[in-house]
Amino acid sequence: MNSLFSKVLIVAAHPDDDILGCGGIMAKFKNDKTVQFKILFLGEGSSCRYDKNLINTEEVKQEIEKRNTYAKNALKILGVSEYKFSNFPCGRFDQVGLIDIGKVIESEIDTFKPDAIFTHSKEDVNNDHQITFQATLQATRPGAKNFIDKVFCFEILSSSEWRFTDSFLPNIFIELSDEDIKLKINALNEFVSEIKPFPFPRSDEGIKTLAKYRGMQVSKNYVESFKLIRGFIE
Repeated sequence: MNSLFSKVLIVAAHPDDDILGCGGIMAKFKNDKTVQFKILFLGEGSSCRYDKNLINTEEVKQEIEKRNTYAKNALKILGVSEYKFSNFPCGRFDQVGLIDIGKVIESEIDTFKPDAIFTHSKEDVNNDHQITFQATLQATRPGAKNFIDKVFCFEILSSSEWRFTDSFLPNIFIELSDEDIKLKINALNEFVSEIKPFPFPRSDEGIKTLAKYRGMQVSKNYVESFKLIRGFIE
C-alpha cells in the first residue's frame, strides 16, 4: 500500500518534463483512486527555439499550443485530467521574477492542497529547471505552506545526466511494472517534436535504460527514482 502521498502536485518547467520525471508513478497509480495527480506546467517549452524577436509571432503561438496539446494527450494516457499551463517563456525563466513564479506555485498549493510535491532537481543543466526547483522550495517552505508533507525532486533525461559536475543522487525508489514502463513510453511518444532515436536520451530505449539502471541499484527490474528534499513523519 502506498504511504508516501495521496494528492500530488507535479511542478514541471515544460510540457514533457512531467512524463520524463514522473510518468512511471502516474502510470503505476493510474487506477488507484486513493492517489490524485495534478500537473502545473510553468513554462511553454517551445519559444526558446526561436529568436527573441519572433517569440510573439503566430508561428510560435501555434507551436506552444501544439505542445500543450501533446501534454494533454500524454496525460490522458496516464489517466490524469487535472493540469494548468502558465506559459512562462521557455528558456527565459531568469527574466521572470522568482517571486512571480513562486506565487503561481503557491496559488496551486492553496487550491489543490497536495500532501506531496514533485519537481525538478537543482542539479539539472537546464536553467529553467533550476529556477523551478528554487521557486518550488520557496513556495513550500514550512512556515508558508506547512501542510505539504513531502517535497521530492525527479530526474530528467537529457538534462540531469548532462550536468557532469554534479549528479542526481536519488534516495527514494518506486518499483514499476512492464505495463507502467509501456504507458510512460506511450505518453512520452505523444511529444512527437521531442523524441529522437537512441542513443538520444528521450527515446523508448532511453526511458527503459534509465528505469533498468535505477532498478539495478535496488535489485528491481524497473524503477523510477526520486530525491526526498524534505519529509514529515508523524
